[in-house]
Amino acid sequence: MSASQTSDVPTLLVKIFGKDRPGITAGLFDTLAAYSVDVVDIEQVVTRGRIVLCALVTQPAGAAEGELRATVHSWAESLRLQAEILSGTGDNRPRGSGRSHVTVLGHPLTAESTAAIAARITSTGGNIDRIFRLAKYPVTAVEFAVSGVETGPLRTALATEAAQIGVDVAVVSAGLHRRAQRLVVMDVDSTLIQDEVIELFAAHAGCEAEVAEVTERAMRGELDFEQSLHARVSLLAGLDASVVDKVRAEVRLTPGARTLIRTLKSLGYQVGVVSGGFTQVTDDLQKRLGLDFASANTLEIVDGKLTGRVTGEIVDRAGKARLLRRFAAEAGVPLDQTVAIGDGANDLDMLNAAGLGVAFNAKPVVREAAHTAVNVPFLDAVLYLLGITREEVEAAGLS
Repeated sequence: MSASQTSDVPTLLVKIFGKDRPGITAGLFDTLAAYSVDVVDIEQVVTRGRIVLCALVTQPAGAAEGELRATVHSWAESLRLQAEILSGTGDNRPRGSGRSHVTVLGHPLTAESTAAIAARITSTGGNIDRIFRLAKYPVTAVEFAVSGVETGPLRTALATEAAQIGVDVAVVSAGLHRRAQRLVVMDVDSTLIQDEVIELFAAHAGCEAEVAEVTERAMRGELDFEQSLHARVSLLAGLDASVVDKVRAEVRLTPGARTLIRTLKSLGYQVGVVSGGFTQVTDDLQKRLGLDFASANTLEIVDGKLTGRVTGEIVDRAGKARLLRRFAAEAGVPLDQTVAIGDGANDLDMLNAAGLGVAFNAKPVVREAAHTAVNVPFLDAVLYLLGITREEVEAAGLS
């Protein structure tokens, strides 16, 4: 029966709630089947062992409605369940135009922050149609299906609210493309890995503090990246090339990095990295992690020594966005189906060019400009922004 056919048809909303056990859903519909009703809608939720089952069915003819009500209540009582039956007409009212998925991450997720997000959705003219938990650890992640407001204004409103209450919120348009094959491109230093690679090299050259200060100023957007890169690399002149292997061994992946990549790859995503660091490290990461794409600057090595220079095209702020577009073209993925993840000012062009730009534990200027921010120390939390559940993550780990 189509939506137009049910719009004026008398219907019954049958609600069952109580302790969950096998066979409740089958039992309810077996009971209803004796009255030849049609099923218009079904919703079922189980939370901490308690079931709420709602069935919207057409109203049986004549006096059969009273018999149906009595039979359903008797069946429910036999299982120590509660039943409620409400008369009405038709189905749910049509959802408003403009549909979005709103993902909220909390560590923990408090009632206060949930109330604030829900209230802000309402204030924009949006309606919450459904709420679903994506994960309970290492963060709590819930998803709101929202209609009645366009994605852009909703994202802007919730970004402001999220910053004020200290939760992470992502807003993406609903549609089939959300789970279509995508491309995820991420920064390396302080994103995929916990370290700044040039600082690892600098530690071996005895100039770590000086390099770290310049790096921090560059990440805050206070210095031109290319100038700062040349200044820092020049301090490495004379280092023996054997330091490359030592630095590779010192690199620490961000918690959740392997899980993120493994899960994305199992779901058909392509994954790449772009870095203002060095191919001497990113090439090794590409091999270890099975990345599809990788691009970075290259330290010049002559006669077994670092010269203090880089060779080839510089991967800077504009270069990262350019590489995102190149990777997307090679992968055959539309740019609006790409995801970019980064933490520094030199990631901003890439984050803005992507369909979804994620600021990961980022500097304030980056958090304010990106589509969404993740401020928990687990890189795999990004998966929940894509609508991927913890169960799917765990299944990918077993495959």
